[in-house]
Amino acid sequence: MTGQEPTSVSPIETEDTKKSKPTSWRFRIKKFDLYIVKNFLGTYFFAILLLMLIVIIFDVNEKLDAVLTAPLYETIFKYFLNFLPFIISQFSPLFTFIAVIFFTSRLADRSEIIAMLSSGISFKRLTVPYLACAAFIALLSYVLSAYVIPPANVQKLEYVNRWVHNRAVTAGTNIQLQVRPGVMAYIARYDNTSRNGYRMSIDRFEGNTLLSRLTAENVHYDTLGRWKLDRYVIRDFDGVRETMTRGAKLDTLLGIDPKDFLISEHDEEKLTTPQLKQYIDNQRARGVANIQNFEIEYERRFAMIAAAFILTIIGLSLSSRKVRGGMGVNIGIGLVLSFSYILFMTVTSSFAVSGMTSARVAMWIPNVVYCFIAIYLYRRAAR
Repeated sequence: MTGQEPTSVSPIETEDTKKSKPTSWRFRIKKFDLYIVKNFLGTYFFAILLLMLIVIIFDVNEKLDAVLTAPLYETIFKYFLNFLPFIISQFSPLFTFIAVIFFTSRLADRSEIIAMLSSGISFKRLTVPYLACAAFIALLSYVLSAYVIPPANVQKLEYVNRWVHNRAVTAGTNIQLQVRPGVMAYIARYDNTSRNGYRMSIDRFEGNTLLSRLTAENVHYDTLGRWKLDRYVIRDFDGVRETMTRGAKLDTLLGIDPKDFLISEHDEEKLTTPQLKQYIDNQRARGVANIQNFEIEYERRFAMIAAAFILTIIGLSLSSRKVRGGMGVNIGIGLVLSFSYILFMTVTSSFAVSGMTSARVAMWIPNVVYCFIAIYLYRRAAR
């Protein structure tokens, strides 16, 4: 009987075998990742909850007459439940920053960040769970602003226009827009309540040459998208020759809708992102000038995605060090920076309204400026 078989012994690790080993440990989820994610998102949602309670109190006080007059069901389910997601989206960058500043300063004050770094975790690796939370908040904010909030705003604005103050534009005068290339429409007056218009003309051009003109004394827009013309005249031009056709009634599809020229305040907030993009493209093609607010809203939704990451990096860089005076100093600095960011974005949006810059440039100027600030502060904190 032979002796027991020798057990295999793993070979001694050489430098080559060490280098060939995967470094996936750097990307594994560790306990401190979950700890940071829990604190980050917990503080973020708690801050949002406090904000919503404060907003409800002030909003009820401001709209007290409407709240007492309107049915309670409409106030709760048609207004507040549709209003609160809008508040979350609007103030998401601010409370992302405040959440990072608050809980990171608390970690630094208790020397927990020092303990993490002393255990071999690099500052770069410490940033990973922060960026993961920022990605979650950015995705949440985009989904809310792009797809959830616009349908909710329709209900909210209906409530406001009915019970608070009606700011809907229901009539227009001297309306002129391009139906399609080479075709221009003009309406002297249109009332969307009755869907009736007066003195309408449609001119068809080829280059600078007028080919035909259709005029009507009265027009009516029905729910099927048709324009019904009363007492119309069609004049066709062929050089110096002119052919005239008269009639009592004519139904036509012009491809335009009253919402294309009756633009109310906050109409841009009613459209989902794909609808907003299509609306902007259509209005540009028709030569409509007053679409700056729609362009700003479209670009703002994408700019807020980058804002979540930028403000997270700035907040981490500012609050990761233990400073004399406790977390109050970091929170104060954080509030100043976050409010300055929001103020900066408000100022630059006015550049697009005045025509000084495009909406895209105006919305991304704050992100570019604060991105450089974030890079500087991060490198300084890492050292």
